[in-house]
Amino acid sequence: MAKGHSRRLLGAALLVAALTSTAACSGGSEPGSPGSSGAPAPAAGQQAPAKTAAQLAREKKAALAKRRAARAAVAKKWGLRLTPLDAPAPPRTKPRITTRKGFETDGAGLPPVFTTVPTKEKIVFLTIDDGAEKDPALIRMMSELQIPYSAFLSDYVVSDDYPYFAKMRTSQPRGVALHNHTLNHKYLPGLSYARQKREICGMQDVIEKKYGERPELFRPPYGNYNEDTLRAAKSCGVKAVPLWAAEAFPDHMEWREWDRDLHPGDIVLTHFRGEEDWKGSMPDMIRRVMNVITSKGYAVAKLEDYV
Repeated sequence: MAKGHSRRLLGAALLVAALTSTAACSGGSEPGSPGSSGAPAPAAGQQAPAKTAAQLAREKKAALAKRRAARAAVAKKWGLRLTPLDAPAPPRTKPRITTRKGFETDGAGLPPVFTTVPTKEKIVFLTIDDGAEKDPALIRMMSELQIPYSAFLSDYVVSDDYPYFAKMRTSQPRGVALHNHTLNHKYLPGLSYARQKREICGMQDVIEKKYGERPELFRPPYGNYNEDTLRAAKSCGVKAVPLWAAEAFPDHMEWREWDRDLHPGDIVLTHFRGEEDWKGSMPDMIRRVMNVITSKGYAVAKLEDYV
């Protein structure tokens, strides 16, 4: 009896083990349970299924429409007739910049002097010179519209309010670049090499001390320079000398090119000026130049992404 009883217990144990093994292999769960072969919800700690390409495309389109609507509302707030266009993504590799024909000096290896950046994109670059007018509305306007620009500063007019330009520099997510326009805005070709170097390198030092970064771009006052200017600029870290193809005022535009029009990569110049100097405020000037730029199908891009 004892021997038969042992065989029955052993057989029962083997049967239980076999059933347990089968349940483990098959998931051993009710349909729809976490271990079943149905389509359960992700277990705790697991990621949801990846979104399809169509879902991602719809979300991207909706986000773009929302961003454009917000920018249109801001443009209306600031009195722009047209909503600024979005600039394309910057190039992975910056284009090679060379001196514009007719702007050369005899020196070799000097910073290039140019008025237009080589690109096929319908973009232009907005630059503002000197720093005499310190209108808080300009910073607010450009920040809310998210229009990139570069400031070329002269110490004789910015030294009474360095914090204004510090605020400008950090007013947009990717920053507003501050560059060199000399200490005292002198006519450089009329100065010796040593005095030109003091004007240019001295302003490099000021910007580095006040804003923590040494500029690589320099614009000579009035757009006038000679070989000594470029040699002096190179000696203190300048990599390029952007001039301009068009100039903006609150009531009109002035053009360098014969066709009086914009071209891909053109640099647009304006100045920090107020109503006592010209027919309008800084926001008036921005309204004018942005309506011209947008009406011609161009967007404003960041100069430092290309130079």
